[in-house]
Amino acid sequence: MTKYFYTALIALLGTVTISAQQFDINADLRARFENRNGYGTLKPDTEKAASFISQRTRLVFDYSFKNIKLRVSPQNVKTWGDVATNSKTDANSALHEAYGEIKMNEKLSFKLGRQEINYDDARIFGNVDWTMQARSHDAFLLKFNPNTKNQIHFGMALNANKETNFYENYAIPQYKSLQYLWYHADFDKLNLSVLALNNGMPYLVGTEEKVDYNQTLGSRLVFKNAVLSIDGAAYLQTGKIADNSVNATYFSANINYKATTNFNTSVGFEVLSGKDQNDTSTDTKSFNPWYGTNHKFNGYMDYFYVGNHMNTVGLTDVYVNIGYEKNKFSAKLTPHYFASAASIYSAGEKQENYLGTELDITVGYKMHDNVTFDAGFSQMFATSSMEVLKAGNKNAGNNWAFISIKIDPNLFSKKVETKL
Repeated sequence: MTKYFYTALIALLGTVTISAQQFDINADLRARFENRNGYGTLKPDTEKAASFISQRTRLVFDYSFKNIKLRVSPQNVKTWGDVATNSKTDANSALHEAYGEIKMNEKLSFKLGRQEINYDDARIFGNVDWTMQARSHDAFLLKFNPNTKNQIHFGMALNANKETNFYENYAIPQYKSLQYLWYHADFDKLNLSVLALNNGMPYLVGTEEKVDYNQTLGSRLVFKNAVLSIDGAAYLQTGKIADNSVNATYFSANINYKATTNFNTSVGFEVLSGKDQNDTSTDTKSFNPWYGTNHKFNGYMDYFYVGNHMNTVGLTDVYVNIGYEKNKFSAKLTPHYFASAASIYSAGEKQENYLGTELDITVGYKMHDNVTFDAGFSQMFATSSMEVLKAGNKNAGNNWAFISIKIDPNLFSKKVETKL
């Protein structure tokens, strides 16, 4: 009898399933001092440099259990001094992310809510983490992973001002709706990505809102081995914006070589199409990197595509990166050669395409696993053609410097096993 009892007990215990609930809290506190003396645009003679300190304070709450993941991430973004020392209110707080992700089976899952959208090199979709507020979308994302080497994502969003009983014009200057499809494949030494974005932008005809759709279609290919990586991308934009036809292109290529354990260098270019200033057509011919992390590209002084330089003469950017890393220290030197992709005119005369050269120098020091210091200095050597585009004075110094600290510890981590 005892033998049968123990046999039955072992069989019963063998059927017990143990599931684990995981709860984590992480912090992201960063502060950055900046001196802007011709940042984003050439400095006019009548203006002085601006200095300030900005700060992000973010908490990230993550919970997972079985096939469910939840994330809630409140943050406060401020400039030191923008709220009185005895103020009762602070309007600088918001939810950066708040989403749930459900795993339906081993290959299929979906995520919905406020979330970051990042793909490839962040040229079209990125979280813009350089800015204190960063970027996130209210979206639905369906993920299909047929195997370990292939991924297919379908995303969509539909925006409105608030809950209403009847149609209301959308007041926020961004997309009314969007849909995208992203495919990624991993081969032995090659990675391939394909993106198709359908972007619905609202506009007014009188007081009536209409929505036109433009499309971004393209691909990115990456080759990597132990010391060499080569990547290239090409995108086409078509469709309509505000009842005007869209016909724009983007091309890029980059070669990165790891010369030694500590040194690496790269050379590359980008060409974003533009529109000649004497072109009288209503067509949109300037490429728009819609939701990318644009600070990452075209120089750290943000003269191009960071809230500026849209629907204009485009850009050709040829650059070289020289990087050094050893232990906790890193440094990088990056000169950029900038030229317009389309023709510039002033007083009816065609100007040279060369816009100027920007020199970026950055250094970093990782004091601890969760404490990092960074600093940088950038100088813009602009031409008269840049003055035509930006106004200001090309000889006014036009530089930018920053010092930042990032503290991002794990505050709490707990795993609880549950027997079912």
